[in-house]
Amino acid sequence: MTTTPVSAPVSAPLSAATRRSIVLLSMATFASMAAQRICDAMLPELSRVFAVSLGQAALVVSVFAVTYGVAQLFYGPLGDRFGKFRIVTFATLGCCVGSIAATLATSLDMLVWARLLMALGAAALIPLTMAWVGDTVPSDQLQEMLTRTGLGSTLGIVGGQLAGGLLTDALGWRWAFAFLTLLFGVVGVLLWGDWRRQQAAPAEPAVAAAAPQDARPGFVKQALLIVTGPWSRVVLLMALVEGAAGFGVLAIWASHLHRSLGLSLSWAGTIVALFGLGGVMYMAVGRHMIRRFGQQKLVLLGGLLVGVCAVVLAFTPHWLPAVPASLLAGFGFFMFHNTMQANATQMAPHARGTAVSLFASSLFLGQSVGVVVAASLIAQIGTGAVVALGGAVMAAEGVFFAWALRRRDA
Repeated sequence: MTTTPVSAPVSAPLSAATRRSIVLLSMATFASMAAQRICDAMLPELSRVFAVSLGQAALVVSVFAVTYGVAQLFYGPLGDRFGKFRIVTFATLGCCVGSIAATLATSLDMLVWARLLMALGAAALIPLTMAWVGDTVPSDQLQEMLTRTGLGSTLGIVGGQLAGGLLTDALGWRWAFAFLTLLFGVVGVLLWGDWRRQQAAPAEPAVAAAAPQDARPGFVKQALLIVTGPWSRVVLLMALVEGAAGFGVLAIWASHLHRSLGLSLSWAGTIVALFGLGGVMYMAVGRHMIRRFGQQKLVLLGGLLVGVCAVVLAFTPHWLPAVPASLLAGFGFFMFHNTMQANATQMAPHARGTAVSLFASSLFLGQSVGVVVAASLIAQIGTGAVVALGGAVMAAEGVFFAWALRRRDA
């Protein structure tokens, strides 16, 4: 039986300035996730325009994911040493440059290189935002604030899917990247202003336990300490599988609906964007569900819900069942994913930037593997079977991680 300790101290409310910074960081996570998902619905159009296969066109997704994942190994220690908010600010402005290059690309190779540049910047935004919140927000308010920043990234899935499909259909694929240029430019300028305000204002005391700078081990030693931890290994492995079976296979959902049901790119992208809306629904009720179900049931039910919904979306002969399937799949996925995030932020409080970046690296390296494997399997077994397979793996992962959590807490 678990009880809630009544003597736990309650921290003071966050200042208005800190809350404003969290809102701006949430906007940055929105932009990062939008950049990540904006190419999903446009893959068939890129395949047509550049006269390449769907698998070749998917390089704009897989290269982004590989670069995003590898860059975490750089940004984690950089954020710990030079300041997470500062790195997020400059990385956002860098994404604006990459978006301009993508807008002006005249070949698939140029577009892939532009996406690589975008990924180098976008890689910093979500993990360093999570780490900054972990360093700044007291533990009794941490879950709520992580939910708010998670809302930004979840809405980014919706925005990216919608912008990719609607703008590609209505105006052409270049306008989707023009939208990203404007988005990153505006958010980057706002972050710059807030960072300058933070530099001028008296520093608020950090609430996270951190090792003194002169006692802090180097990145390699920090990373080894985190990776060799028994629970950290479980979390990082789960992130790898989640990235491959969840985010990776999600990249072909719109293409599957377009090919199998003959839907337009706009309509297919809109249906898949409901995945992100399902995540928003979870964020709205997540606080109550965490208290009611706990982490074990959340990951178990979330994984199973994704599995069932993916099978429905994969084999439905009509588009109508795909609508609730995509919505509920997003709800279930973020039941699982938010629990993963909560565990990631607590792996190593003394080096939170490095720990969360390792988590994000595993997640997005898994995504890159998932995109490549999914694209290669399409020709062999078809898009429907690939979507269903991704859902089955997510269901199995939910069962395993629930068991691992129960064993850890025993």
